[in-house]
Parts: sequence; structure tokens; C-alpha cells
Amino acid sequence: MPKQHIVALDYIRGLSMLGVLGIHTGAYSLAYPAVNEHLFALLEIFTRFSVPIFFFVSAFGLFISQPLSNPFCYQAFMRRRLNAVLLPYLAWSLLYMLHYSLTSANVNIWNWPLICEYLLFGLASYQLYFLVILVWFYTFMPLWRHLARWIVKAPVIRLLSLLLGQIAFNYYSSYILTAGFGNYYLDLAIQHRMSYWLLHYLFVFILGAVCAELYPQLLAALERNKRRVNAFFAVALAGMLSYYYYLVYFRQYSLEQAVNTAHQLSPIGVLYTLAATLFWFSVFSRPLPVRLTAVLGRLGDYSYLIYLIHPLVMYYLILQLSEGNIALTPFVTAAFYFITLMLSCCLAEIIKRLGSLTPLLCLALTGSFPKQGTINRKG
Repeated sequence: MPKQHIVALDYIRGLSMLGVLGIHTGAYSLAYPAVNEHLFALLEIFTRFSVPIFFFVSAFGLFISQPLSNPFCYQAFMRRRLNAVLLPYLAWSLLYMLHYSLTSANVNIWNWPLICEYLLFGLASYQLYFLVILVWFYTFMPLWRHLARWIVKAPVIRLLSLLLGQIAFNYYSSYILTAGFGNYYLDLAIQHRMSYWLLHYLFVFILGAVCAELYPQLLAALERNKRRVNAFFAVALAGMLSYYYYLVYFRQYSLEQAVNTAHQLSPIGVLYTLAATLFWFSVFSRPLPVRLTAVLGRLGDYSYLIYLIHPLVMYYLILQLSEGNIALTPFVTAAFYFITLMLSCCLAEIIKRLGSLTPLLCLALTGSFPKQGTINRKG
């Protein structure tokens, strides 16, 4: 079977990248004492599907290009995937660590225990944990292929069982499990579990695999159940927002405490991820206005580099705001978001152009060599 290019995946990448920028903008907005709780909900709650849906997209891309009916060579697979993810992860981690050591006075991170901790748990920058989890998913790819092969025989009931198990596991990990076993290494592993425990996102990854295997059936089912999918998304979003506002207004949580409780691993968060995945895949599988597809396609092309570089952009924008004594009012917060997006896009384009002149730089920063006349896409 020839490799299929699913444009809906490109559009989801672009949308999800916008959501990630929103989440990180929301975190910075907390520095303003009178932060608007509704804007914060837009930035931090509405966007909560953004990181999990990237795992769906990754699995879908892997299984649509290497279906279960095809032979699978683990060595070749890992070589390609480690080039695409591990090399950029190491390169960007070292860049962020160097930046941190240069901008933070009296901080020494260049000792082997700390370097190992940073690299094992994706601590060099707050967005890099995603790549750590992705590498672990790649490492156990034969297991996921066996699991997907079993699930496609009865997809609805077996995915539902996996979903219930995911909700139970995430609830225990998020709200019950704590470090404090008295063993340094065990406590460290538990403390950083959100940065590398791939089981937190197993359901959405396997969902991507099963949807790729049953792609024609998926499209037909989404078309038949368009109204149900839309309603599911609306109800799940309402559940996320209701939980957030309940925590803020009735439980008197701070906005930071509320979002750290009503996150993507909460029970309603897992359901919202599922609803958003089906909804956006359904929307982006239909004909869309040409201008919208052009914008989403370009954002999808840039999404990987924007994901990697935007914390640096935000750092220096915040520095400028601080030096100018400019508070993150709602208007400034919105401007901060869009300026971050524009500057990150520009830097992504610059990196791509530099990569075409220096292939090894392109390999280190993007995970692939430049292709003449095309823009690399991540799957």
C-alpha cells in the first residue's frame, strides 16, 4: 500500500501548536495580579487537548505509513525515529541548558548527575518532556503493534475498556500517588513521572494507531455521526469549563491551582481529549476554505520547530515587558501570544533556510536533512 498523506493531520498539528502556545501564554499571564479568569480559561482549559492530540497524530502517521499488514523492521524503524526525535531533543536540550547557564547567575548545571537528570526527564525546557515520552513510545513499538492488532478485531469495546483503564490510571497518578518512599532514585522517578510515563497517554496513542488501521471506516463513521461527534465535543468542553469554574468560584482555588487540577489527565480531561480528537479530525477531513487550509498547512509545517523554539521567544518577550514595566493585562497577554507566534514562525523559517545551507545543522535541529524544493513534514 502506498504511503498516504492525510492533510487532516497537518491541520491538527497546526491547531495543536496554537494550543500549546496558549497554555504557555496562560502560565506567564499569572504574573499579572488581576488576570482575567475567562481569558485564562481560553488559554489554559480550552487548549488542554493540544499535547495529547500530538500523540494521536504521531501514532496515526506511524501506522498509516507502516500498517499492521506490512512487515515491520524494528532496527530500521528506530534508526529513522531516533534521527527524527532523539537528535533534535538532545540538540535543543543542550541549547536550552547553555542558555539557562548563561542567563542565570551563580547556577552550575554542568555536572553529570544534573545533566543526566535534565536529559532523562526533559527538564532543559518545559516543553521537551513530550519528546521524551515519544521516544519511549517508539522504543516499545512492537508491543503497540500487537496491542493495536488485538484491538482492531473489536475496536469499540476494546477501546472503551482501554479508555476506562486510562482514566483510572491517570486519576491515581495525578491525585493519589506521591513521592516519599525514602529512596532517592525512586522518589526522583515518581516526582518526574509526568515527564516520561508514557502510560499517561497510552489510550490516545493507541487510538491513533487503530484509527489509522481503520481509516476508511473512521471517515464513514465520523460522517454518519457528525452531530453526535459535535455534541460530544460540546459536552466535554462544557465539562472541562464547569470543573474549572467550580474550582475557582466554589472551592476558592487560585487559577494556577484550578488548572493544575482540571488538566488533560483528569477524568474529564481524558474525555475532552477524545472528544476533541474526533471533532477536529472530523472537521479537518471535510473540504475547507482555501485560505484556511493554507494557514493551517503552513502552521503544520512549522509546528515542530515552533514547538521547540517558542520558550526562547517567550523568555525574551517577558524580559522586554519586565524592563518596560508593562503588565500582562488581557490586551497585552493577547498581543504577547500573537507576537510569540509570529516571531516563532519567522525563526522557524530562518532555521529551515539555514538548514538548507548546512545539512548537519538541519539534521540536529529538525531531525532530518533538508529536501530540495519541499518543506519537511513530521509524522
